Amino acid sequence: MVNTPVRVRFCPSPTGNPHVGLVRTALFNWAFARHHGGTLVFRIEDTDAARDSEDSYNQLLDSMRWLGFDWDEGPEVGGPHAPYRQSQRMDIYKDVAEKLLAGGYAYHCYCTTEELDTRRDAARAAGKPSGYDGHCRDLTAEQIAAYEAEGRTSIVRFRMPDEALTFTDLVRGELTFQPENVPDYGIVRANGAPLYTLVNPVDDALMEITHVLRGEDLLSSTPRQLALYKALIELGIAKGTPAFGHLPYVMGEGNKKLSKRDPQASLNLYRERGFLPEGLLNYLSLLGWSIAEDRDIFSIEEMVAAFDIKDVNANPARFDLKKCEHINAEHLRMLDVKTFTEACGPWLKAPYAQWAPEAFDADQFAAIAPHAQTRVTVLSDITANVDFLFLDEPATDEASWNKAMKEGSDALLTTARAKLTDAEWNAEALKNAILTAGEEHGLKLGKAQAPVRVAVTGRTIGLPLFESLEILGREKTLARIDAALAKLTA
Repeated sequence: MVNTPVRVRFCPSPTGNPHVGLVRTALFNWAFARHHGGTLVFRIEDTDAARDSEDSYNQLLDSMRWLGFDWDEGPEVGGPHAPYRQSQRMDIYKDVAEKLLAGGYAYHCYCTTEELDTRRDAARAAGKPSGYDGHCRDLTAEQIAAYEAEGRTSIVRFRMPDEALTFTDLVRGELTFQPENVPDYGIVRANGAPLYTLVNPVDDALMEITHVLRGEDLLSSTPRQLALYKALIELGIAKGTPAFGHLPYVMGEGNKKLSKRDPQASLNLYRERGFLPEGLLNYLSLLGWSIAEDRDIFSIEEMVAAFDIKDVNANPARFDLKKCEHINAEHLRMLDVKTFTEACGPWLKAPYAQWAPEAFDADQFAAIAPHAQTRVTVLSDITANVDFLFLDEPATDEASWNKAMKEGSDALLTTARAKLTDAEWNAEALKNAILTAGEEHGLKLGKAQAPVRVAVTGRTIGLPLFESLEILGREKTLARIDAALAKLTA
C-alpha cells in the first residue's frame, strides 16, 4: 500500500530510436502512476552532447504519444519543476556540486588516467577490489597546491560512507552493498560538465520523485545514489529518499540482454509493421508481470487497474516475437470493423500499396475488411491480402504458380470457368460452382480451389476464396481465369 502521493519519472536519453526495453520501463512507470492516481514526470536526460540529437528527442515525444502515454509534467506540458531537459538545468547541477564540495561530501580528484590504471592493475594482481582507492580523499592544502602547480585538472568525486548500505528493493527485497564494492565516484568531469551520477539523483530529489522504477542494469548505482540522497537531505536540497524498484532484464536471442542493436528491439519496427499500441503494450507488460496466471490478453485499462509493483518478477524476461504477434492479432480481432478499417488506412497507400491510387475502391475494401480482420497479424499484412482487388492483374510469384498449377489444372480451370459463368454471384453459389467442377475431375474442394485461387489472387494462401471472388466481381474473376488458361496452354 502506497501512503504518500506517488511521483514517478520516465527519463530517457535522446540517443537513437526508442527500443522496447525502454518502452517497458515507461509502461511500468506510467501504469504505476495511473494505478495510484499519482504523477508521471517525463524528463529528458540530454547532457551527452556527443550522442544526443534533436531528432531523437522528437522521436521520443512522438513515440510516447503513439503509445498513449500521457505525462503530467515535462516537455510541452510544463510543471512546477521546469525545465525538464537536463541540458537546460546546468546551473542547478553546478550549484549542487559546489554545495557538496563545501559541505565535505565531495572532493577534487587530481589522479591521471595512467595513475588510476596502474593502481587498478596492482589491486587486481593482489586480488583486491579495483575501484577507486581514495587516493585524493584527504589531500592537504599543500598537496592540492602542488597538483595545481603541475597544471593538473581535477574531477569531483563523491565521498562514499565507510559502512555497508542496505535498502529494500520493491522488486528484489532487501539488498546490502559492502563499502569495498562501492568506491568514491565521479560526479563532475574535469571540464565542469556534470555526470549522470549527479544529475539523475539531483533531478529526482528536486522533482520530489517518490518511486524510482528502472532497469536492473542500474542496480549497481543505487548505493551511490542512496549515499548522495543522504547528503542532499542534510544540505536541505532533498526532502527524502525515493523507494527503488529494479525491473528485470529483457532477454533476446542466445540468453543475452536485448540490446539496441537487436533488430527486434526497435520500437519503430513495430510501428512500421502495424502493431497496435494496445497489442504491443499488452505483450510488453508480460515481460516481468502478469495480470493472472491463466490470462495473457487484456486492455491497458485493465492493466492499470491491476498493476502492483510487488507483483513484478525479478527473473529475466525473454522477448518472444511470435507471442508478441499473437497478442497483437488478438487485439486486432477485438476492434470493431469500422475502427479496423480506419486503422488499415496507411497500408492502403504508397509506399506500401503497389496499385494506382485511383484503382482503390473503398466499398470493396469495406466488404473485404471483416474477412481480413480475422486473418492478419499486423496491419501491414493487409496490403498483400487485398492487393488482388486493386491491381490490374494479380501479383503471382513463380513458387505459388508452380505449387498450384499441376497437371490437369488447365482442364479444371476450364470447367470451373464454365460453372462460374452460369453461377449466381454470391459466396455460397461460387463455392458450389468450384465444388462441382472439382467433382467432375475427381478432386475435393481443397484441391479444386487451389488453381482458381492462384489464378485470381496470385497466392496459394489468403482470405476466404469465395467471398473474395464475390467482392472482386464476375468480369475480373473470369478474365483472370482466362489469363491463367492462356499461360497454361501457351
